[in-house]
Amino acid sequence: MEPTASKEPGPVRERRACLTEAYTCLRRGSCPSQRAHDVASAIFVGVCGGVSSGDRESCPPENHSEPTVELSCISMSLLEKISSALMSGSLPPAATLYHAEVLTGLQDMDLMLQLILHFQSNDQIISHLAAKSVSTCVFYQLHTSSTVCPVWQQKCVQAFYSSTPSPALDNCLWSITDVFKRLLQGGHQENIAKLLAAFDSSLMAICSKFLPEERSEALLCLDDVSRSRRWGTTLCLLLELLELLTASSVIYAADVCLQSQRITYTHSSALLTIIGGSSHYFVKKRALLLLKRAVLQKSGEDWALGEGLYIGPKDKHLLADMSTLAKSMLTAVATNWLQRVQVESSSFFGGTRHVRGKEGKADCVMLRALGLLLLKSLELYIQTPRGAAGVNSAFEVCGYLQSVWGFLRQGSLLRTEVTHCCCWLSLLFGEQDDDMMEAAKALFSIFLHHRLCSGLDDCSMLKAACVFGCNPHCHFLLLLQSISFDHSILLDFLISTETCFLEYFVRYLKYLRADWQGFTAACGKTSLLDRHLSLQQSPTALCGGDVLKVTNRDQDPYRSNACFQHTGAISSAAGFHLVEYDSSDESDTEEMEVSQGAPVASVSEKSRFSALDMKLQKLSDLTGILIEPNTTPHRRAEGPQVPVFLSEQTSCPNMAPVSGHVTCDTLASVVLCMSQLREVVKRLHTKKLFPYNPSSLLRLLEQL
Repeated sequence: MEPTASKEPGPVRERRACLTEAYTCLRRGSCPSQRAHDVASAIFVGVCGGVSSGDRESCPPENHSEPTVELSCISMSLLEKISSALMSGSLPPAATLYHAEVLTGLQDMDLMLQLILHFQSNDQIISHLAAKSVSTCVFYQLHTSSTVCPVWQQKCVQAFYSSTPSPALDNCLWSITDVFKRLLQGGHQENIAKLLAAFDSSLMAICSKFLPEERSEALLCLDDVSRSRRWGTTLCLLLELLELLTASSVIYAADVCLQSQRITYTHSSALLTIIGGSSHYFVKKRALLLLKRAVLQKSGEDWALGEGLYIGPKDKHLLADMSTLAKSMLTAVATNWLQRVQVESSSFFGGTRHVRGKEGKADCVMLRALGLLLLKSLELYIQTPRGAAGVNSAFEVCGYLQSVWGFLRQGSLLRTEVTHCCCWLSLLFGEQDDDMMEAAKALFSIFLHHRLCSGLDDCSMLKAACVFGCNPHCHFLLLLQSISFDHSILLDFLISTETCFLEYFVRYLKYLRADWQGFTAACGKTSLLDRHLSLQQSPTALCGGDVLKVTNRDQDPYRSNACFQHTGAISSAAGFHLVEYDSSDESDTEEMEVSQGAPVASVSEKSRFSALDMKLQKLSDLTGILIEPNTTPHRRAEGPQVPVFLSEQTSCPNMAPVSGHVTCDTLASVVLCMSQLREVVKRLHTKKLFPYNPSSLLRLLEQL
């Protein structure tokens, strides 16, 4: 640095020294030796120094020296640090007064106009630092005087109305997004209303340009986006701003309700056109995630906006807007929109790996977003008058489910073959608890709707539910198997606010009381799958695209006849266990089966039989079902037999006979897990350590 400093003119060296001292004192919380006016002047000249020759007419002639780009960067960084420090209140009183005087001097010098000139700079570092400085100063002015900076507002409104992709438009979008984010994170409700009112019409104008409602215009916009990366960057910045606007409509819906807050819903058709069009992949992904968070009412969750404030729809337009989004989604699916959606290889830290043939790994973020968006749209649709009643409505909903399962099967998206559609839930959402619970809740609502409207009997209904992948018993059992029937994990779900597990769990337990027979049938199906198939890889391989290796544990005639068998692999929930059951002393289904010619069981084997006897006895005590656990399926003729839950009287047509021993083992594991969960919840509630009143939940668990 020394040789460079020696070549600089005297005024430049003085300004550099002044700025360096001011920055050092700001970090220490002290006042520099120079006057506040001198520091303000050094910052102003440094900012003007980075202005291109064509824009220097508005800059005073005495400031047309040759300061370096580095000096400009230091000046803007110092300005941003001063504004942030004053906002945080971290400075001592004397330093606070001093630096507030510096900002007042800069406002008198009309610094904002000079900063905005940098918005159109081709130097990305300069333009970004200018946008950061502007947004911080605008936020500071809103906080101190509750007014929107007129120079900044005029520049942004002009850029939005012109809607011409350029560095200036990008920086305007970035700066207003940053100001909005700061306001939402700080809960500045009045200032949010002022900011929205200042930009409402101009935001509608730019969205009409980039997200036209007419399909033909949307396709023309897509052509521009696909030809120019500048358009793609601008559109991504606009989508980020839309997410913040959508978040504000949920958080402050009762006080602020403007057209710009509803753009995500009202222009959802255009967003779906972008997702299914020829635009850049990062644009499609950003648009899809925006729609997913909008339909879940979780916009802004990546920035921790409105944490704990999503207590339900308050805006009078929100229900209608959600219905509009659901209608747009279902209309798109009905027109083969899914066939146009492109899911590329998954990304990793170094970028995106492009490989040949079927070795590519599907982008599970896209797949989960697509699946959840469609499921939530169906859940919203069945709440409308048209979708609430009628056999046609029930089969229409099932047709949409078949569309999404067919989309997941096509090509090499997940590289596994699934014949039991209920497994798609855990296969697709198994790595994301919050999404899995939302999907399970949506599928449960769809199941209840189909059960109400289809007119089928219980047996036929459960069979149809498995065909369409919405049998709630299968989903619940696969969930329990994925956590190895560990009640402590369910307890974590009940306490956590990150998922909707409590709502889903209570609704399912209420339904379980009325359909215990269907539950035992599902226990037989999942037991059969778990008995014959095992995964050799972790669940991450499912969405990673690697071929899952499946091995037979024994050659059983039931496997070839099972109604819901897997020909290639099963979901992570059905086959992956946190505990290896082969080494577990509590639940070894496979090692408990003995052929007729087998030798006498060893001590360890006898202990396993004793463990099973205890589980079955406990199941008998809890349920009142007579269970005699002292036999195995292969030795039924030699003594008392275990009752077969899935007999011809209780099972659906075409369902293979399932060992009652296996069924009881699964059923015992479920009831034991629920009993343990009830006991620990009851104990915590007695000690007043449970975060809410679980009395209703305990009553439901006791009925098991």
